[in-house]
Parts: sequence; C-alpha cells; structure tokens
Amino acid sequence: MKKIIIIIGIIFFTTNSFSSESSTIDFSKAKKYKGDFHIPFKENPDLNTLRYYMFRYNSDTRRSRSPYSSRTIEPSSNPYKFEFDLTDYEFLNKELKRKGIVSYLYFEKGKVIIDKMSPKNRLGELIDNKTRLRSNSMGKSLVSIILGHAICEGYIESVDSKINDWPLLKGSLYENHKLIDLLNMASGDQKYVYDSFLLKNGKANRDKGYEVDDMSARFLGTQFRNKIASKKRIYNYNNVNTNLILNYALFKLKGNFDNLLNKIFQEKVRIKHPVFFFKKDGSDDVGNADPMFYATRFDYLRIAKMMMDDYQNNTCFGKYLKEIYKRKIRKNLGNHDGMRGEPRYNRTFSYGGQFHLDWPGLKDKVVFAMGGRSGQAILVDMDSSRIIVLNSIHYNNDRFRFNEKKLLTNPIKLGKKTFEK
Repeated sequence: MKKIIIIIGIIFFTTNSFSSESSTIDFSKAKKYKGDFHIPFKENPDLNTLRYYMFRYNSDTRRSRSPYSSRTIEPSSNPYKFEFDLTDYEFLNKELKRKGIVSYLYFEKGKVIIDKMSPKNRLGELIDNKTRLRSNSMGKSLVSIILGHAICEGYIESVDSKINDWPLLKGSLYENHKLIDLLNMASGDQKYVYDSFLLKNGKANRDKGYEVDDMSARFLGTQFRNKIASKKRIYNYNNVNTNLILNYALFKLKGNFDNLLNKIFQEKVRIKHPVFFFKKDGSDDVGNADPMFYATRFDYLRIAKMMMDDYQNNTCFGKYLKEIYKRKIRKNLGNHDGMRGEPRYNRTFSYGGQFHLDWPGLKDKVVFAMGGRSGQAILVDMDSSRIIVLNSIHYNNDRFRFNEKKLLTNPIKLGKKTFEK
C-alpha cells in the first residue's frame, strides 16, 4: 500500500490554526471507519487513528470560508480577557496522556484555574488557542441560547408560543406544538425518530435517506406530514426538535437572524476568534440553519461565562434560563441499556431547554450541562460560579472512558480542593 503523508501546515494554512506547521499525519496507518464521520462509539482506536479523526474534525472548518455552507460570526472588537491563577491537576495530566481528551479548562469565580491541552506527542500538535473545535450536540444548547435571545429581543413571545404560524410545518406532527415541547425533547415523536435517525420498525435506520441532520426544515415538514404526535410526552432525544427550534427562530427574525448572532457573540459573549454554524443546502426560506457549531476552547468558555453572568444578574436571558430550568422534565431512562441509553458524561436525571440538568452527585446545585458526541462536555455551575469546558475526539465505555467523577463532578462540587495533592 502506498504511503500517503499529509503535511498539516499546508492543509491548515487557510482552514484552521494548529500548533506545529511541520507536523505530519501518516494516513496509511490510520483506520478509517466506513459510513461515519466520527470514530464509532465502541471502537478503541490507536493514536494514528485518533490523530486522523482529529484532523477530519479540524478540516471541517473549511466550510467557514463560504457563506453558502456556514454562518460565520467575526470576533468582537473588545474580546473578553480572562484572568489566570493556574494550578496543576496530576490526575488530569494522566488522563490527557491516555484518553481522547483534547482540551480541558476549569474556571472559578472569575479566574481560569486549569488550562490544559493534549500533550504534543498525542493530539497537541493539532490544537492551539486559535483552533476551532467541533460542538457536536453541544450545538443544541447553542440553539437554546439563540432562542432565548430571540425572545428577549421581542421576535418570539415566550417558550409557550406555538409554532403554528410557520407554513413549512403545516399539516405535520409538529404544527401545533409549543416551543417548550421542542426544547424539552418531549414533542411526542418517539415513534418516528431518535437521535439523528428516522425509525424503521422501532429502530434507528442508518440507511441512506434516514439521517435527519442534513434535512432542511421544509423537508422535515414533509417527512412528518400527516403523522400524529403521541399523547405520551416523554423525553425523546433527537435532532429534529433542535433543527426546528433554530429554523423557527430564523423564520421569525425575518432577515435579522445574522444581526442577532452578532449581538449575542460579539457584544455579549465577546468572542476573540471567529465562530461559525453550519448551513444546510438551500435558501433561508426552506429552513437552512444548522446547529453544528465551531469555536475555540476559550470562546466556549466565554459562552458559558455569559450564561452564568446573565443567570446571576437576572437579565432577560437569565430569566429565560431560569424558566427552562423550572420547566425541565425527567429523562426516565432507567439503566441506560439499549438504543436510548446515554453516555456517562450526559447521564443527568433531567432535561430542559436543550440542556442536561440535575447532574448525579450534585444535588441541590443548579448546573447547566451541554454534551456532545465523542465526549464534549460543558458544565456551568450557577451557584458557585464554576465552569468546566472539556473537548474530546473520542469517548466510549472502555479504554476511552474518562473519569467523569474526577474531571466533571468533583470540580463542580468541591472546587479547587479537587486539584490538591
């Protein structure tokens, strides 16, 4: 087999930032999994394969160069500047050497306490502070942030507003739903869809044409036309609800959608580097907004800090966060066996407003958690002003399971005491 060497410095010159322009990836030694952009959950890949998929994640930032495939928000003219009081965490250093973790940030009461990236000889050559990292399903929470600000700006009345004024969903299962139903993944669609796939005989169908992620809102309206919502409104995690929320906001803003994104990310979050959302094929009129999101590690932290500040200061958006927290529902997923089981970094007891809520081991704490495939996790502790941002390229229940208690639960529960030797 002919060896193919890719010089990352050339590839990334116009796509993304990385740490070493002289680095190379030997693609011939990496395992490529057919039919999946990601490393499949159960796999235990070698280092070459991890690097290859990290390269794939990073290469997707090329979409940001085209207005036809992305919505890019440029940096703030006054980006938020973090203060640092850094300490070391020996256990985290060990996890970075053996897991798929790419970046770990811990923030407490106004200062960054932990700032770590994967070692250079593992994944560190593929990331620096300018590298935009993939959200995966953390993008669902970004959609909620957009909706909350659309409500605060007066484009939408409330989370109880019905979406029956949207022609794209006329005659569909979702036509008369309230936004809160979609926000809580409780829209009665459990017979037809789960996660990224339409169901066939009750199971996720991974055949071509059954994946919902790339479907426009208009196409989703067609797919669910003449289907009846179940009267049993249970938690049913899927990407259709998220896509409909985002595209309903696009519809209601009537040409002001990009302006709202700029207001959120430039004026409030005060991002330091460009961030962007994917865009589906077609015009805005067909519902082309996509929740997949890319941002740098510190811009994710800026987003989380904006949430925390607004919640604590009881702003309009802070009141929105408190409302969706109050309206949360129980997941009731039992022992997480089977198709609907969730990875351990997402196994909260409740869900509300596109956030994972009621984190195990953090009783009586108000913690908003975002989670995404491959181990992405952001936890925002509204009570103790603590934030964790963990970015990862792979996670499973075997060799690539990181210690959720020591990396996520304990820092939120105990604060800096967690890192003491």
